[in-house]
Amino acid sequence: AVNSGVSKLKILYGVQGTGNGHITRARVMLPALQAAGCEVDFLLSGRPKEAYFDMEMFGDYKAFKGFSFHSQQGSVNWLKTIAEASPIDYLSDLKGLQVKDYDLVLTDFEPLSAWAAKLQGVPSLGLAHQYALCYPIPGTKGSPLLPKALKSFAPAKHYLGVHWASYDAPIIPPLISMDHKQESSEEDFILVYLPFEDIADIVPWLQKIPQQQFIVYRKAKDTIQDKNILLKPLSRESFPKDLSACSGVICNTGFGLCSEAMVLGKKIYTKALAKQVEQFSNGKILEDLNRAVVFKKLKTRPLLEWLEQPNPVRAIFPPVAEEVAAWIVKQDYSDTKSLVDSLWAKSENIKAK
Repeated sequence: AVNSGVSKLKILYGVQGTGNGHITRARVMLPALQAAGCEVDFLLSGRPKEAYFDMEMFGDYKAFKGFSFHSQQGSVNWLKTIAEASPIDYLSDLKGLQVKDYDLVLTDFEPLSAWAAKLQGVPSLGLAHQYALCYPIPGTKGSPLLPKALKSFAPAKHYLGVHWASYDAPIIPPLISMDHKQESSEEDFILVYLPFEDIADIVPWLQKIPQQQFIVYRKAKDTIQDKNILLKPLSRESFPKDLSACSGVICNTGFGLCSEAMVLGKKIYTKALAKQVEQFSNGKILEDLNRAVVFKKLKTRPLLEWLEQPNPVRAIFPPVAEEVAAWIVKQDYSDTKSLVDSLWAKSENIKAK
């Protein structure tokens, strides 16, 4: 259906539910798509419906099991991931999913909606950080099969990757809720979020630097002060406030949090998940952009050296979601170049060494 302003463009938006980055992108894209006159339904897969929180904005969304990635001590446990994949359930869900009534299936690396669109001949657009890895970007040379694997997992007719530089590919700047205009201060604490590390390893490591205050977020319900460390439960309210106020961030090398730290002008000390090419590549690019120090082990001396570093200037990205939504409504998905060029022309303080 051509969107003449009379009939609304009907979109099924498939979101990979295993990491929070995908849902964060959807939270930014949804209001922009609605403002552009689209009608959007959501499908999430990767965890049970009761494991999602604060989802009112997505309305009556569908939740499927899909594939969950299991991690253990900082790396993906592929055996457990495959053992719990239950392909029979997946194929049954795929068979029952009808997408013919939609003008577009938008997939943020979500396999069910992507494959349903492919099998039923519905136009599809892949919009995710993972799709940036389908192009030759730093840190991917050692994984020649990666583009094929990513496109087989959640295929689409057209792709828009999301990253911190375009690398002459259909890659757009980050889709995040924070920007360079947001208030930011530099208080005397470091924000720590390392969900794939054991908290019993993190606490003694940080306590070797008693003169530095740390706020550590982890999966728990209580708040505990333990010497120079304040341990807090995960919270969508307090985490962004602490991120804006901290004097640096220690985190894994996920895309969303590092993007937010960049636009707030925070230095980053980051540990890539072992055996995960996406985080390895993110780390390489952050180093190229002079935005982060990448570390492998919880050692004291390198952390002390990083603590002495000043914070960088704030990265500036335009309102990406609004431009992407306006481009989607035009329905000329093969023309990614005009969108990509326009967005990067408005981005500042993002230059490789």
